[in-house]
Amino acid sequence: MATFLAFGEVMLRLSPPGRELLFQTPKLDVWVAGAEANVVTQLARLGHDVSMATTVPDNDLGRLAIATLRGHGVDTGRIVSGGDRMGLYFVTPGAGMRATEVIYDRAFSSFAQAPAAVWDWDALLDGVDRLHLSGITPALGPVPAESALAAAEAASTRGIPVSFDGNWRGKLWERWESNPRAILTQLVEHADLMFGNHRDIALLLDRGFSADAEDRRREAADAAFEAFPRLQTIASTARHVELVDLHRLSARIDTRDGQVQTNEIVVAGIIDRIGGGDAFAAGVLHGLRMGADLADVARIGLALAVLKHSLPGDASLFRQADIDAYLEGGLDVRR
Repeated sequence: MATFLAFGEVMLRLSPPGRELLFQTPKLDVWVAGAEANVVTQLARLGHDVSMATTVPDNDLGRLAIATLRGHGVDTGRIVSGGDRMGLYFVTPGAGMRATEVIYDRAFSSFAQAPAAVWDWDALLDGVDRLHLSGITPALGPVPAESALAAAEAASTRGIPVSFDGNWRGKLWERWESNPRAILTQLVEHADLMFGNHRDIALLLDRGFSADAEDRRREAADAAFEAFPRLQTIASTARHVELVDLHRLSARIDTRDGQVQTNEIVVAGIIDRIGGGDAFAAGVLHGLRMGADLADVARIGLALAVLKHSLPGDASLFRQADIDAYLEGGLDVRR
C-alpha cells in the first residue's frame, strides 16, 4: 500500500515552445501538471511509495494524466474517472525583463465539480502514513474546499500526519465568494508540517511581522506554532529575482526548538521555474523520511528546487544520484 497520499487536481499545462509568446506560432507543448501531483511524482522518482487521489474525465486527456503519473511510479488506483473536462492552464515563459504569465482554465473541471461525498476516506487512507494537501484545492471553490477539509479531518482522526503547502493562488480565490483566511486556517489546524513563509502566516493570523528578514521569519514561525498546536515544522524558501532567468534562492526550516538556514544559491540559466516549490516540498519530505538531520533536509529540498529550474514542465524528475551530484558541486560532464 502507498505511504504518501496526495489529494488535489491533476491538470494539463500548455505552453508555447521556447520563449515564444502564447500563439506566436500555432504550437503548444503539453505537460501533466498540478502541485500535489508534482510532489508525489518526484517522491516516486526517489523510490517512495506514493499515490494520487483526484478526478479526471474518462477521455484521452484524463487517460494521458493517469498514464503519465503511472509511468513515473505513482499509484493511480485512487484516481476516479468522472466529469466532463480536464483542468487546463497556460504558461507563457518569461525572458529577460518579461515576466512569466499564467492563464487558468479550470472552471467546471472534473475535480472542481466532484462532490465531497465521492471521496471515501476510509478506503483512500488505508495504508497511508502521510497525507499531502495544498491551498490550491480550496481555492477552486466551496466544494473542493469542503473535500480538502474532510481529507484533513479524516487523516487527523486516524492519526495520519498531514503536510500542507500554502500555494497561494489569488486568481483562483477571486473567482468565488470565498474567505481564504478562515478556510486555510481550518486546514493548517490539522498539519504537522507546513510549507509557507511569513506572508502565508501573516494571512492566516491577520497580522504583520518585523521588517528585518531574519527576525520576521522566526517571529512568524513562533506565532504559527503558538496558533496551531499540531504544527511542528515550517519549511520555506526565499527567492530574489534579478532577471527571469537569474534568481537567488535559499531554504529554511523552523521547528519549535530552533531553525536552520541554507546559504543563498545563484540559479542562472533558468529553463522553467514553475514547480520549483513542489520540488522543494518533495525534497523536504524525502529528507525527513530518510531520517536526515534538519540541515541536510533543507539542503536536499533546496537541491531539488534548484535542479527543477533546469527542466521544462511542472514536475521535478530527479533521482538520488542527481541530488548527490548537485550537493557534491560537480558541474562537469558526468561520464
